[in-house]
Amino acid sequence: QVQLVESGGGSVQSGGSLRLSCTASEYTFRTYYMGWFRQAPGKEREGVATINAAGSTMYAASVKGRFTISQDNAKNTLYLQMNSLKPEDTAMYYCAADPRKYSGSYYLRSADFSYRGQGTQVTVSS
Repeated sequence: QVQLVESGGGSVQSGGSLRLSCTASEYTFRTYYMGWFRQAPGKEREGVATINAAGSTMYAASVKGRFTISQDNAKNTLYLQMNSLKPEDTAMYYCAADPRKYSGSYYLRSADFSYRGQGTQVTVSS
């Protein structure tokens, strides 16, 4: 069973920064496609950033240049560094993993991951 545990959400003002963390098992971390997606009330899921086992990353256009996805293999932890936050970034953020190894663009477009964490709320005020 894949377990993903997020932390690091909160409330910030526009222009601020937050870092989300997600821990997973070593096996998951090293073999699954990992990523973050978000969902705001009344809106569809939106893929935010993805990273594969080789460390290749992709970002949604809406966050590119502001968010950075990274992983620490020694700690089995996935991160999402979010800078220059905007009110439209407000959403529940989910860490996600998938064993099927589709492309990063597929996961960004569909947010179709097999597993996700419980979510962490990010609220950005203007």
